[in-house]
Amino acid sequence: MTELRSAHWYGGDDRNAYIHRAWMRRGMPEDAFDGAKPQIAIANTASDLTPCNMHLNEVSDAVKQGVWAAGGVPLNLPVVSLGETQVKPTAMLWRNMAAMAMEEMFRANPIDGLVLLGGCDKTIPSLLMAAASVNLPAIVVPGGPMLTGHFRGEALGCGTDVWRLSEEARAGAISNKQFIASEQSMIRSKGHCNTMGTASTMAVMAEALGMTIPGFAGTPAPDARLLSMSHETGELIVKMVAENRRPSDIMTKDAFINAIVSIAAVGGSSNSVLHLLAIAGRVGVDLTLEDFDAAGSGVPVLANLQPSGKFLMDDLYRAGGLLSLLAEVKDLLRPEPITVTGLPLVAYLDDKPVYDDTVIRPRDSPLMADAGIAVLRGNLAPRGAIIKPSAATPELLVHTGPAVVFDSIEDMRDRIDDPNLDVTPNSILVLRGCGPKGYPGMPEVGNMPIPQKLLEQGVRDMVRISDARMSGTAYGTVVLHVSPEAAAGGPLGLVRDGDMITLDVPSRLLSLNVSEADLADRTPSQASVDAYAAPQRGWAKLYVEHVTQADQGADLDFLVGSSGDRVDRESH
Repeated sequence: MTELRSAHWYGGDDRNAYIHRAWMRRGMPEDAFDGAKPQIAIANTASDLTPCNMHLNEVSDAVKQGVWAAGGVPLNLPVVSLGETQVKPTAMLWRNMAAMAMEEMFRANPIDGLVLLGGCDKTIPSLLMAAASVNLPAIVVPGGPMLTGHFRGEALGCGTDVWRLSEEARAGAISNKQFIASEQSMIRSKGHCNTMGTASTMAVMAEALGMTIPGFAGTPAPDARLLSMSHETGELIVKMVAENRRPSDIMTKDAFINAIVSIAAVGGSSNSVLHLLAIAGRVGVDLTLEDFDAAGSGVPVLANLQPSGKFLMDDLYRAGGLLSLLAEVKDLLRPEPITVTGLPLVAYLDDKPVYDDTVIRPRDSPLMADAGIAVLRGNLAPRGAIIKPSAATPELLVHTGPAVVFDSIEDMRDRIDDPNLDVTPNSILVLRGCGPKGYPGMPEVGNMPIPQKLLEQGVRDMVRISDARMSGTAYGTVVLHVSPEAAAGGPLGLVRDGDMITLDVPSRLLSLNVSEADLADRTPSQASVDAYAAPQRGWAKLYVEHVTQADQGADLDFLVGSSGDRVDRESH
């Protein structure tokens, strides 16, 4: 057996080894540090301020039992936790900080393997970014979706129905009292959002990358099988250490292609683009926006789940789960990439029947025939922008209309419901100043509300364009991640009210219908310049100075790549 990494802390009889062992004894078995038992860190994002991850301490206990059973030593390691619904100004501002802190703690401690406990949107991506950079044997435990709540007899899609009901209240279709009353029913149990939002998509992503036990993603948080599989994960990580199976062995280029295909087939969140690009950058895989278009194009959406469809995550699990869905598109998956078990993902797709084909649609009767994330280019987005066609209105996927421009999220909120706003259903709402640098942190505000006067006319969707993100639970004909962003000098900063813009998703085009000469004479509006104030201290300052653009994953430039697990110096 290869010498364990932790032996560099605990092995030997000198003073340094004595210190490392003695301070860790605290009731541990006599042989806990004898060099034969791998030290397994359980990177735990449980936090009372991350409501979707509150239950992960219970999950951690199940993992611990599995680690002990397999002959390892489990060690709880609380790491930075980001609650999507709680932190201001946006959780995305701290994804890279969380990943950096996790990476440093994974490297600095006497750890041989990692179990990564995540759930809420940014927790699984940051854990995978950190694990990729350190490249110790690692495996993900997704915390699982909540059970479905009901309001007035109807199932509530967590997140998606917040957007829907709030618009109905603004339109006067329901009372504000009714809207607020639904709040008590929205969150029924422990777990993350029950739609195919970003949290559920991240679990799909992790499994498709090969970083979970196959069949784990989508297991509801309250389901006893989640704890059973967590125990199994604890056992497996000990075996992974013995076999020296690392993230770089699992997350190959073909594994990322499988993740893109899988996310398209479930109608997953557009946020997956940013996170996959960032993880690929850490593990040394050359992934580009073109890969998303090439691999996702032609993939049918089979998951009839909100926000693209009707059902919710516990319905998907009941209908057979992710593996049953992926079995329907097995021919689109690359067969070579292995999973944490050492076997290929495709090896788990035999004999996986679908038990409800209204939830997991048949291949010949998909929810949508071609709806992977579409990558748009043109003079408005020279480095790309994205749209999620499955969440859009088909009639708006080819559309030309006049721009109504907002210079910041505050400007938009101040004016969107102004009865004098010069806007029609044909207009295209443009929001800038919300990219990685401009906000900073790239908030989920791309799905701008429909102006109230249009809501009252029955309008429920219109084309919206921004350098922001959108919640994975949201829907609409929304163009996101315009790159370069306005604050980085992108053409989005030059758009004026009334400019005609063409969106042509089948042609992958996003065009500002203004001559090159006219654009060359323009400068950013004073209002947009005044709306941006560069941070002067702390993390936000470091972030703005080093964050890459959306087409590169919005990681920090100095964190791209892997530093490995080696630590040469001793502090004692």
